Amino acid sequence: MSDLIYKNTTGKIIGAAFEVYTNLGYGFLEKVYENALIKELQIRGLDFKSQYPIKVNYKGEEVGEYIADILVENKIIVELKTGKTINSFHEAQLLNYLKATGIKVGLLINFGPKKCEFKRFIF
Repeated sequence: MSDLIYKNTTGKIIGAAFEVYTNLGYGFLEKVYENALIKELQIRGLDFKSQYPIKVNYKGEEVGEYIADILVENKIIVELKTGKTINSFHEAQLLNYLKATGIKVGLLINFGPKKCEFKRFIF
């Protein structure tokens, strides 16, 4: 079995998310968690871009655009949610982002009512 792609960086991001959840708990809007996570990424020395625009092209022409919550180190897309749990719509959204950008790794993080949960995706 091979090592996980970007294991160290994804570990830092996940650790940052759990730190945010430990301090804030459940019940805030997604943007509050995003702002807190950005603070934690800064503390951990990670480079990032928030509200990262993703363009979808078809035969050389732009046909759509998405906005990812955070792009970390130009290699990991982080999408945040605040629902009961992660669902297939959330998963499809992140997979679309990975496909449109060619980025290989994505993290879907949900600040849910019972716990902070995440799923790691490789595209």
